[in-house]
Amino acid sequence: MSADDLTPRQTEDVLHREVRAPSDESERGPGGERLQHAEAASKPIRADAPREPQPRGAKVRGNRPIDQAEAAERFLAAPLHQKAHDERLWDVRRKRDVAAHGIPEWEELRELASQIKTHTLTHLDHYLEQFEAAAKANGVHVHWAEDGAAHNRIVLDILKKHGAKSLVKSKSMLTEECGFRHFMAANDIAVIETDLGERIQQLDEEEPSHVVMPAVHKTRLDVAEVFARTLGTDPDNDDAHYLAESQRETTRPLILQADAGLTGCNFAIAETGTVVTCTNEGNADLSGNVPPLQIHSIGIEKLIPKVEHLGVFIRLLSRSALGSPITQYTSHFRGPRAGTEMHMVLVDNGRSERLAMEEFWTSLKCIRCGACMNTCPVYRRSGGLSYGATYSGPIGLIIDPTFNKRKYSTLPFSSTMNGSCTNVCPVKINIHEQIFAWRKVLAEEHRIPLLKQGMMKAAGAVLSRPAAYRAAIQTADSALRVLPRFAVYNPANTWGKKREMPHAPRQSFHAWYRQNRMKKETDA
Repeated sequence: MSADDLTPRQTEDVLHREVRAPSDESERGPGGERLQHAEAASKPIRADAPREPQPRGAKVRGNRPIDQAEAAERFLAAPLHQKAHDERLWDVRRKRDVAAHGIPEWEELRELASQIKTHTLTHLDHYLEQFEAAAKANGVHVHWAEDGAAHNRIVLDILKKHGAKSLVKSKSMLTEECGFRHFMAANDIAVIETDLGERIQQLDEEEPSHVVMPAVHKTRLDVAEVFARTLGTDPDNDDAHYLAESQRETTRPLILQADAGLTGCNFAIAETGTVVTCTNEGNADLSGNVPPLQIHSIGIEKLIPKVEHLGVFIRLLSRSALGSPITQYTSHFRGPRAGTEMHMVLVDNGRSERLAMEEFWTSLKCIRCGACMNTCPVYRRSGGLSYGATYSGPIGLIIDPTFNKRKYSTLPFSSTMNGSCTNVCPVKINIHEQIFAWRKVLAEEHRIPLLKQGMMKAAGAVLSRPAAYRAAIQTADSALRVLPRFAVYNPANTWGKKREMPHAPRQSFHAWYRQNRMKKETDA
């Protein structure tokens, strides 16, 4: 039985005990009860766990297809990291379920959010023009970027005009998508991440592995090593509070001295020209309010029509992401403060092209909650960096190929197609159906390996002939019952890697039905 088959109570009892802390170190409420929501309430791993090198991500070789399976195998070969990663994300998934079930109108909210997004995306030209007009009326400088390179050039030009040499930024997947930080470094602009997880990843020269919890693949032992190497902290002190405070003490002076600040955008309200950010650390407020020059990077799909629609998404976002009722900070940026300057950059970067894709345009509804990642058995056990792309997990499988079909041609096959991602999506994107649709597209365009093409062709021949299928199943079941273990668990059987094969049933469903139902129907 896998973790996915267990009830919440059974999961609490048996899931990866060996990586649990010996005592419950989680934050407590006023009455002494353990807090049951938010990222910080996840169960800590054992402080006395043996040190294990952190597995690195997929090997990116230019435009060659990403080998996600190879990177996943390396992550699976690191038992401490794999089990801690699985434990954390399953814990967050369970909290999401509790939060969702606590709202009677949860499904109505999902449907309403989906409808709002559908309406906005199908009238996107109108709402973009409305947003621009409202933002300009608020005293904001509005820019348009066709792609990531244009976004980076626009921001660099703004910084150069103001003589800015340092920039602090809050979490933004769009800037990761654009390669922003690396571009700025090449142009002598110091970029400092203010989100704790993003800062950890920046100091370790890694990309974020999750859209909400960028460093979730790391243990606190890893963080202690990174901070000791880059910040000079005690390498033997892996206390979470000590590590967080050390990062805060080193980053706050950089925020206070920064020439400019940049934030991402969770929602952009067309009616008022407002950018809304949702954070749990207040780093967007620091990045947006402390420096005299303020920049907001906005994907054009982030628009919603009116302020009244925002409440629907705010109720869904944090509950889906972390199981908490709301983010600690929901900040509205509408216009520049006195004596400061505000810029907003609206970025396309392939979104218009995706909007024209009949089967894949609804992926633009995504609000980047990460719920599909937290529930995905492949993501939980292989880590986000194994995908070799800005967006990982189920949502990444349908977004990434829109950027580069060749490079990300293997990703849609990194899924069990169980549909759980679709079930938890707060805006009701049919994720698993789009994954399947991408498989069809890639197969038709011959963008999958010849070996896999041959295997799929053979499987198709068997599955399209009922008699051949039943004979194959009967033969396989009989063989599994008598073959020695080494004949089943070997390199040729990838399904036997890191898992036990299911026991062969004594009788197939077809045979049972023929015996118990067809006979009765015939007798009648």
